[in-house]
Amino acid sequence: MVTTAHDTGRTAAGEAARERALAAAAAVADPELPMLTLADLGILRGVDLDEDGTVQVWITPTYSGCPALTEMRADVDRAVRAAGVDRVRVRTALSPAWTTDWITGEGRRKLAEHGISPPGQAPRRAPGPVPLTLLPTRTAPRCPLCGAADTEELSRFGATSCKSLHRCRSCLEPFEHVKEI
Repeated sequence: MVTTAHDTGRTAAGEAARERALAAAAAVADPELPMLTLADLGILRGVDLDEDGTVQVWITPTYSGCPALTEMRADVDRAVRAAGVDRVRVRTALSPAWTTDWITGEGRRKLAEHGISPPGQAPRRAPGPVPLTLLPTRTAPRCPLCGAADTEELSRFGATSCKSLHRCRSCLEPFEHVKEI
């Protein structure tokens, strides 16, 4: 997570405001996965202090069309203002694109604890255009409830676009899996 302050805007009061903003933004719950914070998901990218003392909070959505982005921005703004920071601007950074590799170990633990299979490592791609492949690219996730590897995909889309729906063939329980991106 990037946490910078421009030298011209760095004062003790400005740095204290930036630190309060960082702590407040890091604690904001994701609207679609409320057991996780924006920091757990790697959505919180950083907090800057502008020359005029405005705190800028940078977030990166899980994908560019994420319907929760408006709610995340509003929640971050409310939380930072509640922490006593009056001059705040929530900004969106689309580059680099978010990846499931940014989910913290704590975030992965919380997902599994809540019955959602955490993602594996995101696919590695060379720079440039995304290649089209007609071969299967999906892997079967382990069941977050019993740990079995014998699972099947029921639907490529779960309650949100970033999750798929699976069933464990061992314990027969359904579960969601966060897709690797």
